[in-house]
Amino acid sequence: MKLKNLRLQNPVLALTFLLFIIMTHPRLAFSGEYSLYDLFRIALTEAEMLKIAEEDQRIAEIGKEKAASVLFPKISTFGSYTRYSDNKRTTTGIVIQPDESTSWGLRLDQSLSLSGREIIALNISRYNIERSRYDIQTEKEEYLLRVATSYYNVLKAKKALEIAQANLQRLIKHRDAAMVRLRAGEITKTDLLRAEAETSGAKAEITRAENNLKIAKAILARIAGLRGDFEVIESLISESSVTGLSIDSLRQIALSERPELKAAEFQKRVAEDQVRYTKGAYWPTLIVQGMYLRREENPASLFLNRESLYGGITLNLPLFEGGLRKAEVMEMKSRLRQAELLYEDEKKTIGIDIERAYLDLITQKEVIKSLEDQLRHAKDNYKTVSRQYELGLANSIDVIDANTLYLTSERQLSEARYDYELAVIRLERAAGILLKSLIGNSHRR
Repeated sequence: MKLKNLRLQNPVLALTFLLFIIMTHPRLAFSGEYSLYDLFRIALTEAEMLKIAEEDQRIAEIGKEKAASVLFPKISTFGSYTRYSDNKRTTTGIVIQPDESTSWGLRLDQSLSLSGREIIALNISRYNIERSRYDIQTEKEEYLLRVATSYYNVLKAKKALEIAQANLQRLIKHRDAAMVRLRAGEITKTDLLRAEAETSGAKAEITRAENNLKIAKAILARIAGLRGDFEVIESLISESSVTGLSIDSLRQIALSERPELKAAEFQKRVAEDQVRYTKGAYWPTLIVQGMYLRREENPASLFLNRESLYGGITLNLPLFEGGLRKAEVMEMKSRLRQAELLYEDEKKTIGIDIERAYLDLITQKEVIKSLEDQLRHAKDNYKTVSRQYELGLANSIDVIDANTLYLTSERQLSEARYDYELAVIRLERAAGILLKSLIGNSHRR
């Protein structure tokens, strides 16, 4: 009876363990379907490049701790033991050199510049932390744009495969119609061979489309950190806060939101403080020292001072260093000018990014309207020509040309629609609100 119960419990335990694994690591259990929002979320937690940027921030935070440590005194302890080879005494028996001696004590050291260089270094470390945060935000937005590009490439490849399959069905239908007309003696065999050739070409196009889809999915899996087989869900962006804004409004938003510009601003502050820090070398340095010393000797001499407690203050001012300090100040001033120029250059670059993304969005919107009209006309034309061919009023070349126009229009419209969706994301990235839009909106789910 006990054996029977044990056999029943083992599958239950195994199932429980499996469910635990699935809940804690869902991507390791089954392949799934991912929307653009899902891919963004996964990429933000799995991407190695983002983890590298986060480590840079941790390094900057450690740098602050190092800069703050200079403001505190250094306390050290020491001890020594000495064994002498000879015991030296005077003729009267006074010990001059003992057999052995020991000493130990505590020492306190503090060095501060009268210019406040230590405080300036602490401020620089704080600026570096803030800059690293904006660097992480920049890295995240750039990475999300790469994920979005790969995501829409997969959707393009899927749509291209569907279009190729539909094209094959149309050509098969045309080939069958050509065979019927050939048996009836209404056309020559040349028309049938042309239809057969077009059908074979459509099959080859399907193979290419399938391979393109596999490659696009592999690239997306690498960028987003996916494992195993998966599918993507088409989640188009219906509206965005940037699509209805003017280009001037977008420029103002970008100048206040772009993390690259904020990072460049903090870099400029760092360069300004580095000039102050380097100039501080002209000021004297105050060194404060304190020590407690304990000594023991065997045998003890008459004048042995067993305990000592003393302190001292030293003011150190280098007078000549071969022009080193002057050269260092000039170098920091040059770096400050570089930081200022980089800040202005970043502002100009952001303006170009906004203009490019804005015009691309407008262009894609107009292209979609034109291609929708083109596809509608091409579809009607294909239906008309196909019907005329069945009635003997059109030849095979007319049908093939009409189908080619229909196929091309479908492909162009499909790509234009996805390019428009990607243009919206690029505009959000150019405005510096991609992460905020991702967090604040749910239309990508």
